[in-house]
This record gives sequence, structure tokens and C-alpha cells, in this order.
Amino acid sequence: MALAGRVLAIDPGSKRVGVALSDPGGVLATPLLTLPAEPAATLVDRLLAVAASHQAVELVVGLPRRLDGSSGPAAHTASRLAADLRAQSGLPVKLVDERLTSVIAERALLANGRKRDRRKDLSDRVAAAVILQGHLDSRRRQE
Repeated sequence: MALAGRVLAIDPGSKRVGVALSDPGGVLATPLLTLPAEPAATLVDRLLAVAASHQAVELVVGLPRRLDGSSGPAAHTASRLAADLRAQSGLPVKLVDERLTSVIAERALLANGRKRDRRKDLSDRVAAAVILQGHLDSRRRQE
């Protein structure tokens, strides 16, 4: 059964972390913001502050698997981030396969005529929205 309320999605990266937010009904994902990944020691606190300010009831973290489905260093980092978020927030935290979401986000921004410098700023949060929308759609299909 799905929780009622906003879901916050996180697209972790080594330089930037994209964040997206659902509407209160958990139907539509919207790109929200991009945070610097550094300093890593404060990332969980910064993400939880964003979640609290938007009354998020669930967190979704993108799991960057390789195309063959295996896990590399980035997937292990995302898994640690999810575990830290779960431990510090008490909120449900789901890991969601994010393969190709950055490519989808980049193509969508190109199709909308975004300039290169603006695409770089938007790409991470749009990727987070792609991750979140996939999660929301999947959750609705299971209900």
C-alpha cells in the first residue's frame, strides 16, 4: 500500500545530487533542485532538511547499476546514502534502478532547446524526476 504524501527522489552523483519531488497525491514528479555532492559529510543532513521542508513521507534513491545490471562503486555509494538516510530519518527509503535516466534527461533537455550550460544545471534534477516518475508509476500499477 502506498503512503499518502510527497515523495522525494535523489539522483546521487560525485559532483552534484539531483532532487525531485512528487505532488501530495504521489502522481506527478517535478524536478526540484540540485545540491553539491561535497562536502559528503553533510549531504545526508542537507537532503533530510529538504525532505522535511517539503513534508516528504518517503525517499527514493537512484541506484546507478551498470548496463549489465551489476553494481560498481557508484551503486555502493548510493546504497550507503540510502542506508544513512533511512537510519537518520526513520522514513521509508527505496533504492530504484536508475540506468539510462541521465540519458533520458539530457535528451529531453536537448529536445526543449536548452543551452549546454543550462542543461548541465538542470540535468541532475530532471534525472531525479525521471527516477521518481518511474517509481510513482510502478507503485500505482501495483495498487
